[in-house]
Amino acid sequence: MLRNRSLLALLVAELVSTTGIQMTFVALPWFVLVTTGSAVRMSYVLAAEIAPVALFGIPSGSVVARLGGRRTMLFSDLLRTPLIALVPILHWTGGLSFELLLVLVFALGLFSAPYYAAQRTIVPELFGSDERIVARASALFGGATHLTMIAGPALGGVLVAFFGAPAVLLVDAATYVVAFALVLGLVRGGAPVVHDDATRGVLAGVRFLVRDPLFGTMTLTIILLDAAGNALFASLPALAFFRFHRDPHVAGWLFAAFGVGALAGSIVAMKALERVRPLRLAAVSILLAVLPLWLLVATLPAYGVGAALLACGVFVPLVNAPIMGLLSTRPPEALRAKVMTAVMTASALGGPAGRIVVGPLFEGWGIAQTYAVIAAALSVGAAAYAAVALAEQKRDPVPALDLTAV
Repeated sequence: MLRNRSLLALLVAELVSTTGIQMTFVALPWFVLVTTGSAVRMSYVLAAEIAPVALFGIPSGSVVARLGGRRTMLFSDLLRTPLIALVPILHWTGGLSFELLLVLVFALGLFSAPYYAAQRTIVPELFGSDERIVARASALFGGATHLTMIAGPALGGVLVAFFGAPAVLLVDAATYVVAFALVLGLVRGGAPVVHDDATRGVLAGVRFLVRDPLFGTMTLTIILLDAAGNALFASLPALAFFRFHRDPHVAGWLFAAFGVGALAGSIVAMKALERVRPLRLAAVSILLAVLPLWLLVATLPAYGVGAALLACGVFVPLVNAPIMGLLSTRPPEALRAKVMTAVMTASALGGPAGRIVVGPLFEGWGIAQTYAVIAAALSVGAAAYAAVALAEQKRDPVPALDLTAV
């Protein structure tokens, strides 16, 4: 796969830009906590970042289909660069109010859904529509993303400690420039798609999901899972701030611990997909991913929290890679971007709620009770997700993987 120049460029762009994003996921909430001292305001900022996916994710699928994947990625990187750079610049010049910060973060979030959908819809163009092959390519992207979860937050925590959060946000802006250059110079594919009557319209992706026996039901479980998952990750900077002596290094290393586990899981997923049916792999793995998170209810030292996150991270790619393979190949080509953004919209419906409740829960209920709520919600969602996946596996067995096509 890595001999394909376009795929390699997409992977390197993913590594560079997502490292910046992961650094910002430490730096931005830390910036809010330091400047306001409020976990509630931190929650508002993190919710504002993901809210545009819920509000505009479905229409963005039509944008990807009209522009094509490659041009969508280029426009997204080009516009995200000044948006994130304005945060530190306005802060240093005294022109950044909290309300303006919310506006900038909201605008930045507008590009998340179309960029991700564009990136993933290019992959079937490169390798065809065999769901297992595309799932293995998705595992590569997952591995790249999870590698950034090791380097990005750890580096972000170190840089925040030495240079302050605003400077780290400027580094994130620079990573978008690098990703733009890689896609512009090396990626081929991602052309606009031709629509017929069945695939035309903003809601075409939603209609496909409603009719599909797997994704229609699974999408409902994703709303709960992503609400709880967003709450979990939004809580980590606040946990480091309030329990671990306001140390940004700890926040970075907690994210990195999950990334270490997830990187290992991505490697396992590449091999497991050759031997285990994708939906069965996803069903078992999602149940195993949730179990370690119940340990967070106890008052653990930082290394204990990191160990629980690492154990969870191992199983997450074993859930994501099989489902991304199906999601990238099961819909007709003209519908893939619209279906992808429809699923992302459903995911984002829960995301803002998950992020926005963390601060009030931390301050009102306490840390242990907050993690009990998060673990319980994830457990319910995982059980429902596994039941849907196993039921579909019985209805639709998957043929053997054709390795000659890789």
